[in-house]
Amino acid sequence: MEAKQEGTGVIQDEVLRAAAGKACLVTGGTGMIGREVVRLLAEAGATVQSASLDRIALSHPRVTQVYADLTDLGTCLDLTKGVDWVFHVAGIKGSIEVTKSKPASFLVPLLMMNTNMLEAARRNGCEKLVYTSSIGAYSSAEVFREEDHDEAEPPMDMFPGWAKRIAEMQCQAYRIQYGLEHFSVVRPCNVYGPGDNFDPKNAMVIPTLLWRIANGEDPVVIWGDGSAVRDFAFARDCAEGVIQALFYGTRGSFVNLGSGEGVTIKALVETLASFLDFRYQFDATKPSGFPRRVMDISRARDWIGYNPTTSLRQGLEETWTWFQANRGEYLQRQNYFVEKA
Repeated sequence: MEAKQEGTGVIQDEVLRAAAGKACLVTGGTGMIGREVVRLLAEAGATVQSASLDRIALSHPRVTQVYADLTDLGTCLDLTKGVDWVFHVAGIKGSIEVTKSKPASFLVPLLMMNTNMLEAARRNGCEKLVYTSSIGAYSSAEVFREEDHDEAEPPMDMFPGWAKRIAEMQCQAYRIQYGLEHFSVVRPCNVYGPGDNFDPKNAMVIPTLLWRIANGEDPVVIWGDGSAVRDFAFARDCAEGVIQALFYGTRGSFVNLGSGEGVTIKALVETLASFLDFRYQFDATKPSGFPRRVMDISRARDWIGYNPTTSLRQGLEETWTWFQANRGEYLQRQNYFVEKA
């Protein structure tokens, strides 16, 4: 495995060489992680098909976009015909509040799209697949290590967490019954970056803060005392990890994709304030959430050469710059939280 230079954010050369000429399918290719996977593959010379329900255009001559509902098995079977590498990155992302209030909007489509895409890739004999699970599939802990995962304990994100785990078990079932060793799994942490969901009704912490700053809240009030520690991974780093996991494999298990560092909410806000002019205050009468949640990425470094290189400030600056130029993009996204008749 060829080493990646520190700070360059460049994926291993042997992975890029192997990608050249491959027919690749990226589900959720218009999403935050997916669009970076699409870009990296296309620039490496792969022929890439991006499948999603978003009305967002990607610009690259080697990329074909397909508006596709992955909850339909026939659609997934059509998409995976003649495909070498499948990157199943499509998912549903939302705040803690919407997770609690609309659990069916997470659980049902996630179960359907995961089951169908994995089964379609198996039936069509795709060469390699990587499935993007989530930190939410873990049971509650302060530091998340792959070897500590206990299937008997419930996931901390109850409904989406179970949906993610079921897909992981589907990959495991394929290994047992069919001997498939080329279906790999990654569990990213709190990922942020250009292309994030900035819908103020259901966005995560970083896009929510940026949206509130951009809309002139004064002061920006943050729940808790700022002491809660989280692991924030930049989308480009995570996308590199996804591609490397597909190429090198995850040995019948899964690997964490995080930043490898814990950051307090206070430090996050102070980093934003170091390059943006806004006032803020913490409301210690409100809950701070779980005190610490950080990923151990030792296994990913060892098994797949994962090496996140983007500093928090650099990632936040890139995300802010992108958001300023694309404030309304979230309106073009598929919204799973709108009730259907």
